[in-house]
Amino acid sequence: MEHMEISLSKSFDGIYHGKRVLITGHTGFKGSWLSIWLKALGAEVFGYALAPTSSKDNFVRCRLDSKIQHREGDVRNLTDFTNCIQSVQPDCIFHLAAQPLVLNSYQNPHYNFETNLMGTVNLFEAVRSVAGIQCVINVTTDKCYLNQEWLWGYRENEPLGGEDPYSASKACSELITHAYRQSFFKSTTCKIASARAGNVIGGGDWAENRILPDAFRAIENQTELIIRNPNSIRPWQFVLEPLYGYLKLGMHLLKQESGFDEAWNFGPLSPEPYTVKTIIDVLKNQIPDLMVRYEESNNKPHEAGLLQLDIGKSIHRMGWKPKLSLHQTLEFTARGYLQELQNPENTYASRLNQIIEYSSL
Repeated sequence: MEHMEISLSKSFDGIYHGKRVLITGHTGFKGSWLSIWLKALGAEVFGYALAPTSSKDNFVRCRLDSKIQHREGDVRNLTDFTNCIQSVQPDCIFHLAAQPLVLNSYQNPHYNFETNLMGTVNLFEAVRSVAGIQCVINVTTDKCYLNQEWLWGYRENEPLGGEDPYSASKACSELITHAYRQSFFKSTTCKIASARAGNVIGGGDWAENRILPDAFRAIENQTELIIRNPNSIRPWQFVLEPLYGYLKLGMHLLKQESGFDEAWNFGPLSPEPYTVKTIIDVLKNQIPDLMVRYEESNNKPHEAGLLQLDIGKSIHRMGWKPKLSLHQTLEFTARGYLQELQNPENTYASRLNQIIEYSSL
């Protein structure tokens, strides 16, 4: 275990070893993977989030409640959220707690805005009350940008916006982050940054209305996968790609290096756009038993059709860049799901092995 920790820590100069790290939303897909990675780096990991939603959640399958300091709570509750941060006294916070789905934001816009806006406000209000926190990274999304359906990627200084409740809420979360940084943290030792990534995929994501979880539910149940929008383009990434970026960003912030307390994009390296249909075609080559049916609907809620990120800033200033091709991304993803379906009791070890494999690339 110690040898593994030393090997993994090389990418981050050992900065996380012994650090107290709080992850909000640790019961979610990315939060659970980040918890595993940080624990492997020797951090003392604390989590604050809603309870898992099902027995298939990555958090549950990996039994993370017995491996990190787990606390259930709602970021909308300022008092409880503040009490958690005050009791943990973290060195670093990764804020991933959010309402994460576009379609759900249409179904319950009030909850969407309350969680994604006031959850961010409550985060920074709580952080203001605790001395010694070195950095906070607010994880938002590529959908925070005012989408013009451009053929090129959005840079961090592009206008923010959103035509659906989810995208608008994430744009607001970015504005809140900037306002608090400029108003309350500019002259402090607590560094505030935000991280914007696109659609992530990987074993352990069983959320509704997402392409890959729907695909592996279809495989598990031997049913057809129904695709509602085959021509949509997304910056597809394996889950560890942006997490690697978040950890690199946290490393620079923990070192108190100047110029990193701002917004950062973490998207795919290839400028070639990939449609939903392309993803499914590649996946079918790896899993021929997958049955697919395409259905176009004129009554579906608005979702961005073309959205890409410019990651030049992260590459040149941070030294981060994606490691996986599209085929590698889908190979890692398929393997993660299939290992989980075939041997759910060994899920934590499978996730850890993928982190080790990815880190060695």
